[in-house]
This record gives sequence, C-alpha cells and structure tokens, in this order.
Amino acid sequence: MTTSALGQTIAVDLNGLVFSHPVLAASGCLSTGRDVPSVVDVHRLAGVVTRSITVAPSRGSVVPRAAETASGLLSHVGLQNPGVDEFLAKDLPRLVRAKVPVIASIAGTRLDEYVRLTTALDRRPGIVALEVYVSTSDEEFAGEPFHASPERLNEIVGAVARMSRLPVFVKLPPMLPELVETARVCIRAGASGLTLIDAVPGLAVDADRLQSRLAAPIGGLSGPAIKPIALAAVYQVAHVMPRVPIMGVGGVSTAADAVEFLLAGAWAVQVGTAMLVNPSAPVEIAQGIASYLKEKGISSPADLRGRLRVRGEPAGDAAS
Repeated sequence: MTTSALGQTIAVDLNGLVFSHPVLAASGCLSTGRDVPSVVDVHRLAGVVTRSITVAPSRGSVVPRAAETASGLLSHVGLQNPGVDEFLAKDLPRLVRAKVPVIASIAGTRLDEYVRLTTALDRRPGIVALEVYVSTSDEEFAGEPFHASPERLNEIVGAVARMSRLPVFVKLPPMLPELVETARVCIRAGASGLTLIDAVPGLAVDADRLQSRLAAPIGGLSGPAIKPIALAAVYQVAHVMPRVPIMGVGGVSTAADAVEFLLAGAWAVQVGTAMLVNPSAPVEIAQGIASYLKEKGISSPADLRGRLRVRGEPAGDAAS
C-alpha cells in the first residue's frame, strides 16, 4: 500500500518517525495489545497507540462507562490497564509479533510516575514513540490536570523528553484558553510533536430515570460530533508551527475526514470511535487517501498537508 505503480507514495515521515501510511489506531481502541489479533489485521495498520499505561495496574472507572449520543460516543473508561510491568511482559510481545509499530501512551498522577514509565518503555523493541497523556489529575498540585499549568506541563514533558531517546508526542485537549501557547510550551520542553485532540467533556442524561447515563457522570465525547473542534485545533496550531508534526484525532471516520485533517495541517491521523463500528476503518481510510491523491494528481500526503485555503483567499496564498 505504501507505493503505487505510478510512483505515488502514501508513507509519511514525522521528522524521522516513518509510517507506511498516515492512519493509525488511536489510544484505547485496541487496548494494550491483547485484543489486536482477533479484531483487525494489524499488518495493514500504520501503527497502534496503546491505551494509556500507568505504573501500577488500574481497574478504571465504575460502570456504566459509555453511552451513545447524537453523532458521538460519551465514555469514561478511566485508566484501565494492566500496569507497565505486565504490559511489557505480556502485551507488548503480542504487538511485536504482529509487526505493528507501537506508540506507547503514558499517564501518571505524579512527576516520578512519568519518569518511571519513560525509563521502563524507552527503546523497548516495537515501541517507536511515546504519547504523553496530560489530562490526568496532578496529585502533587491540588488535583488539577497537568495541562492546566504551563509550568507543570513544561516540567512533565521536559522530564519525559530528556529521558527518552524516542520521539515524544503530547496529547492536548481543545478546551484550553491558550491552546497555541500550550502547544508551544510542549515543543519548547522537548516534545517532538503533538496529538490533537483529546476527547471533549460532555454529559449524557437519562430523563426517564432522572439520572446521568455514566457513573462518572461527566465523560469524554468522541466521534463525528467533535471533528470540527479537532480540525480547528489542528489548524490553529499548524498555522503557527508548520514544522511541528501533528497527529490529528477526533471524528475521523472516512477518507474524506482524514483528508480534511491533512489539509488543515496534520501530518497523520488517528482513528478511534470509528473502529468500534468498523475495525478495518484505518485500512479503508488509508486506501481512500491513496485514491484521493491519485485523483488530484498529488504525489504524497506531505504534499497535501497544510494546503487548506481560506474561503475567498486567492489560490496562490494557500499555506506553503
């Protein structure tokens, strides 16, 4: 799938991190690897982002954890995962045998947990990058999420980036007062790139029972409903930092969705909720991107990136 007979390539290079095509499985969709073989032909995936891994095992949130909403899924799974030791002993070997590039998502509640996770996962066979999840509560500073404080975010990302010899991506939520400046903080701290966006906070209500549909009760909204929000975040950050690799995520269900993200400035995309309906979605989306590029006479996804033209703007003024 990487190169067509006409010489067209759909491989992507995120400043040294190369994938066979620009469509990855987003964090959580294939758990930490133990469900992969029975769900999808992983040989055809560009890469897999694991469910966020913590130092100790976590059972996650209480049930119910998920509820369907109009054009999206509301969920609060928590950080359910086997812990880093069991992931390395049992789950990672499955992914290595499947020969799929792995981006390990890491999450903690303290600085030392991120340090321990980075040390444990760095340069392990099969792991090609780390994705730092910074929406967890910071137990050392009043329980606010790490992304809420630029100083704390700089400390966490900086520690991971200094200790890792792998590319480091930071996953940010869209609902930040200064999203672009927060992105700058991450890059200045040493991050290789960004993942935009994390799920959007939402509430689902069961009016008949006068109760919330989730036990949390507030969860993260994903799926088609958040695509415009994700596109705006990608566009805002890419417009200011065009040389910083961005993986766009949020409502990517079709090849057309993926193309929109690439046009907005993403270097690659991650598919999440769509895989719950169609596990083969990433492969089908990658094939659709190849068809689009061929139809438009564009040689690669990189040549498509950032070419979004503001309505009314002359064609020659499109982003270069």
